[in-house]
Amino acid sequence: MSIIVPPFTRESATNKVRLAEDSWNSRDPHRVALVYTEDSRWRNRTDFPAGRTEIVSFLSEKWAKELDYRLIKELWSFTDNRIAVRFAYEWHDDRGNWFRSYGNENWEFAADGLMARRHASINDMPILPSERKFHWPLGRRPDDHPGLTDLGL
Repeated sequence: MSIIVPPFTRESATNKVRLAEDSWNSRDPHRVALVYTEDSRWRNRTDFPAGRTEIVSFLSEKWAKELDYRLIKELWSFTDNRIAVRFAYEWHDDRGNWFRSYGNENWEFAADGLMARRHASINDMPILPSERKFHWPLGRRPDDHPGLTDLGL
């Protein structure tokens, strides 16, 4: 599969978002880091990873704490080389407390289609296990599973 490069159309931006969702749902920090430039810069809550090595470290720590992580991303807007995304993910901590994390991401891409900048704003909301909406087996969200809009999120 070839990488999707700017300038984006609605179709290519939507596909780029789904590929990012699939990658993050793998929970494989090394796989995820490959879609970022070598010198990619992030803002993720209060963390500011820079470069693939720091991204791998950040994601490894994240998924060691955010267990049974399942994510849905949805295209919000796009321009030639930028995409805005809204997302929600569900996870639990090592005590079994469940959370739904909501947020927005702003992405900027290099000409080769790798992400050079990622700015994420995220809020966590405690939920009861009965309030969970993301029930697919760990890994890629099935194509027939509802997205954020369909779930009323």
